Amino acid sequence: MWRKAVAAAVLALTVGYFYHTDPELPERLLQYLSQSPPSPEGAPSNPTIEETIFSAWEALISAPARQWSRVAVGVNACVDVVVSGVGLLQALAVDPGVGRDHEVLHSKEDLREAFTHYMGKGAAAERFFSDKEVFQRIARAAAEYPGAQLYVGGNAALMGQKLATYPQLMVCLDPPKDFAVLLCGPVGPKLHEMLDDQIVVPPESLQETDEYHLILEYKAGEQWGQTRAPQANRFIFSHDMANGEMSTLETFVASLEEFQPDLVVLSGLHMMEGQGRELWEERLKEAVAAISDVRNEVPIHLELASMTDKDYMNSIMQEQVIPIVNSIGLNEQELLFLSQAGDGPHSELTSWDGVPDVGRVSDILLWVLEKHGRTDPESEADLTRIHFHTLAYHILATVDGYWGNQASAVAAGARVAGSQACGLQRIDVTKVALRAPMEFHSSYSEPRESLHINPAEPVTVYHRGNVTFYLTPVLVCRQPLRTVGLGDAISAEGILYSEILLQ
Repeated sequence: MWRKAVAAAVLALTVGYFYHTDPELPERLLQYLSQSPPSPEGAPSNPTIEETIFSAWEALISAPARQWSRVAVGVNACVDVVVSGVGLLQALAVDPGVGRDHEVLHSKEDLREAFTHYMGKGAAAERFFSDKEVFQRIARAAAEYPGAQLYVGGNAALMGQKLATYPQLMVCLDPPKDFAVLLCGPVGPKLHEMLDDQIVVPPESLQETDEYHLILEYKAGEQWGQTRAPQANRFIFSHDMANGEMSTLETFVASLEEFQPDLVVLSGLHMMEGQGRELWEERLKEAVAAISDVRNEVPIHLELASMTDKDYMNSIMQEQVIPIVNSIGLNEQELLFLSQAGDGPHSELTSWDGVPDVGRVSDILLWVLEKHGRTDPESEADLTRIHFHTLAYHILATVDGYWGNQASAVAAGARVAGSQACGLQRIDVTKVALRAPMEFHSSYSEPRESLHINPAEPVTVYHRGNVTFYLTPVLVCRQPLRTVGLGDAISAEGILYSEILLQ
């Protein structure tokens, strides 16, 4: 008994001593004792849903059996000047106000209204600025704005740059070929300096001056006047005649015979929209003729971008641009506008309300493939693949029998979205969040299938007729550093992991 009393006295003296030297010790001891005991070393902890999805992607994604070795990319290229949109407009002494869309920008006031309109929606957009002198003054202010950054720009150059970083995945075919990416577009000295060493630029594509595009970025929750951005995004504008006229298209097609690519990636059609109907009507016919010269056995991927002229979009469909390519990549705004221009499913919607409904998206994707693609074996169309990407999820829709490795392709595209937006080489699961709907339907109307996302098997596969849909969620960067070129990176990654099946 006396031993317990002595031990209690010693403990009391010890605590008293430490309390005298550190009065906060008892409180810290209580906090420590109240915490859950640490897991035994090596014992697994419960992973977050983001960790589960990322680990499942890593296990799922694999290179296709038959890979690309020479990719030709054209035809829009430029230097992107990336600045804070609100900051630049304030520096230009432009006051906030009511937003309003403009198909073509003619003044700083048009720029303010269009930027405000899309910032309020948290949506990306791209517009042509008609006044060369005013644009050049704005461009100088942007280049001198603190924190302005210069990057490789233009869909073709961005996709070429992304493809060039994966030579280890692009193995040589039989007969052997050296890996290379051909980029054709208006390449000035600054852009040429920034391009990857693996990129080959035909001498005919080089020009004395660069084409500049201004990228006005805004963050999620950023406020300007009464406008608050619901999510991070960007507004792009330029006065770019070389890309606007697709001036290097013929050079691009002529270069293919010598380069002998096994994949062609085409973009830049949207740049002609701001040049006026007379120019784009004629130029579009010439573009179709040039594209038709590409060898039949070489697949063509077309990357779409923001457009506002329904007649122009209809011309792209009716002049047989979409039917003569094998694959297209687009986002939610481009998909809805395509349906609006062609009176397709859900064309009565003026815009998406929040995360685009999966059933509605699936309806439009199926309509595009049925109307302009090769769902009917007797069709003369070549389109068999659509890569759709939006902030929260991605879908790859393919006509059965034409493409392989599409589960890997859609997962790879989503994986690069989560890493690149955060400015990282690899996803950090503590910096991303799942925003995709966990339950959804295969169509907006009956008959429709109830579906869900399984984090352990994060690619949901469903079928409608002879079209297979592959859906995967995106791990969205909580604090994105750069959104420009994200769609191009997603499409490039998706086509990189895709395999076209021999017919």
